[in-house]
Amino acid sequence: MRLTRLTLLLIAGILALGFYRLCDYLLDDLEFQTFQATEESMVDAAHLFAAAAEAHLVEGRLGSETLEAFERTFSNAREREFEAQIFVKKKTGVSLDCYLTDQDGIVIFDSRHERTGQDLSVFNDVYQTKLGEYGARSSRIDEGDASTSVMYVGAPIRHDGEIVGVATAYKAQKELLPFVYKRRGQILRPAIAIALAILFLIWSVLFWLYRPIGRLAEYARRITAGERPAYPPLGKGQEVNALGKALRDMRETLEGRSYVENYTQTLTHELKSPLAAIRGSAELLDEEMPLAARHRFLKNIRTEVDRSERLINRLLHLSALEGKTELQKREPIVVNTLMEDSVRLLKNQADLRNVTVRVEHPPQPVIFSGDFYIIRAALENLLQNAIDFSPEGSVITVTLALDEEMLTLTVKDEGPGLPEYAIERAFDRFYSHRPEDCASKGSGLGLTFVREAAQLHGGSARIANHPEGGAVATIQIPL
Repeated sequence: MRLTRLTLLLIAGILALGFYRLCDYLLDDLEFQTFQATEESMVDAAHLFAAAAEAHLVEGRLGSETLEAFERTFSNAREREFEAQIFVKKKTGVSLDCYLTDQDGIVIFDSRHERTGQDLSVFNDVYQTKLGEYGARSSRIDEGDASTSVMYVGAPIRHDGEIVGVATAYKAQKELLPFVYKRRGQILRPAIAIALAILFLIWSVLFWLYRPIGRLAEYARRITAGERPAYPPLGKGQEVNALGKALRDMRETLEGRSYVENYTQTLTHELKSPLAAIRGSAELLDEEMPLAARHRFLKNIRTEVDRSERLINRLLHLSALEGKTELQKREPIVVNTLMEDSVRLLKNQADLRNVTVRVEHPPQPVIFSGDFYIIRAALENLLQNAIDFSPEGSVITVTLALDEEMLTLTVKDEGPGLPEYAIERAFDRFYSHRPEDCASKGSGLGLTFVREAAQLHGGSARIANHPEGGAVATIQIPL
């Protein structure tokens, strides 16, 4: 899933950058287009002002009559009362102004009375117009504030084909900003909605594709770590299910090959010792010897045969367990009853060693879902080990503990415990650590079976020395 998140973040970043660039372009272009449209109407207004000025020329010059006529016109216009609801803005007054410059570029009239007498001959609206070109500009009243920009468009005032002045229409850009902001919102909201929809679609596709792959990766990682994970659910995608089936088949094939090779080697190694003992005893029986010695060698043969048989049987049980990737069946198990049955089955062996087995569990039935025979065999292995290691007259305590998430079975004995190096290897296959006074030699497969049984149920097994003496073996299974 980490890959899914990284991929999603990368695509989200690319998508966000792309939409940012698109929106930035659209919004900048929106403002530019709005000002362009306004400039087009200001060109008309400038030429209307110029035509009106030409109609009032005195001897081909912009005289006082011309200025008075413009003053009356703008004064009357500003006194007009009206309401015009234009899109998002209610317009209640004239916001277009005009100034006139003479042939030298000196302002001789300004509808706002702010520039009268100023020399504007170097500004484009005047300078370009006097040259017979299109004159326009945009200038800020406050250079540090873009909202103070004012648009200017000039038109020539002619007399007998000669330019005798310039009429400039001007308008503050802030009068147009409400329209720009409204249109920006109308563009941004759908753009953001589309971006989120695309992101959700991409996330859904990636989640659908990568989640099963992430599960397969975790499945492979747990296999590599030596765990026994169940095959994960992968949904209905044909491709990912084919990949999962191929991975599972490969795992089973590789495990089968290494399993056979490993077991062949270990079984051969473990059977060498009893077979050598049987051969030696059988060869000695061909010789003349006292009857007591003959009985001793015959007993040795029977003991080694029994040991070999136990080894092979346990190995068969363990191989059957290790061959399972998951439980084939689950049934409700009453753990209280399972504990009592296991203790009853091994009671004779405990009595022979004068060992007492005490069972502690809650009064109410504790039930979980699993394989009854596998769990019982695992518990019996722990009990058998505890009996073998326990001194006469000691007590073995079998305890069941339960919380909201975990079931814990504990077998504690009062034996000598295990050295640290033995604890580390206790669950290794064919490893057996027995005290010198122990009558029987272990197969080294019992604790391995316990660990496999716990892992097959999604749990774990461990062994440790108790602070007060003896060993404590534990099986934990999640509920």
